Amino acid sequence: MTRPDPILSRRKLFKNAGTGAGLLGLGAAQSVRAQTRPRALALIGDRYHNPDYIRVSLDKVFKSLEIPIDYTIQYEQISQSTLKGYQLFLCLRDGMIWPDGYLGPDAYTAYEANLENPSQFPKPKPQTWMTEAQGAAIKEFVSAGNGFYALHNSSHISLGSKNYREVMGGAYIGHPPLRPFRVSATGGAHPITQGVKPFMVNDEQHYVEYDKDRKHVILESENVDGLVYEELGAKSVAGWAYDFGQGRVVFTAVGHTIHAMWIPEHIELQKRAVRWLLKQI
Repeated sequence: MTRPDPILSRRKLFKNAGTGAGLLGLGAAQSVRAQTRPRALALIGDRYHNPDYIRVSLDKVFKSLEIPIDYTIQYEQISQSTLKGYQLFLCLRDGMIWPDGYLGPDAYTAYEANLENPSQFPKPKPQTWMTEAQGAAIKEFVSAGNGFYALHNSSHISLGSKNYREVMGGAYIGHPPLRPFRVSATGGAHPITQGVKPFMVNDEQHYVEYDKDRKHVILESENVDGLVYEELGAKSVAGWAYDFGQGRVVFTAVGHTIHAMWIPEHIELQKRAVRWLLKQI
């Protein structure tokens, strides 16, 4: 019996969108990185965020910039060796995995129904997936001069990893249901927000805790109807950008739906964030 090619057997790990080269495994992806132009790796998808809409959303940005990007859902593969050869790492997924499964597509209604018979249907519990070694690998990657773009719910990972939070810059608090809110640049001038007008979006308004100097905050979200979230009011920090070691970090909070990702002003914001992270602006 012929043994399968070890590289071919791993090709489901990545999809190359920038050059149309198809699916690549770790070995194949690393073998094509030896080129002068920058290359990006994106870790995407979780229980609440289908990786397909994320891939389609980001493709629009990266194809416009003509920057090759590889996608993976294999969170356990993130390491120093995996990141080697890339100049930009993106993350749009939360910090939870569910080894014991979960109840239905809607966690809240399923769990409420489950309360009627908890002994027969025990409530599955999530676990954190990022190890401190993985968080340290991302820190080293950025410190060495590369870029890290944390999007939307990736702030949730900070709740389970000290190293990740140190480089990412903050942590998830919570969010209300989908509702309209406005995203606008803060007062300070920054290349990412230059020329980008405030925009309305129907999305999850993520409330986050920011750990660094407030001068690096570049975006704010506000429910213009005055709707609040718990005791946190109608506003939240919605984005920041700063230097970390020799590299750079950006976080932007919008991103629960493809509609939110593709608002023209938001696309421009993402494109400028990528270019700033790669030190092109």
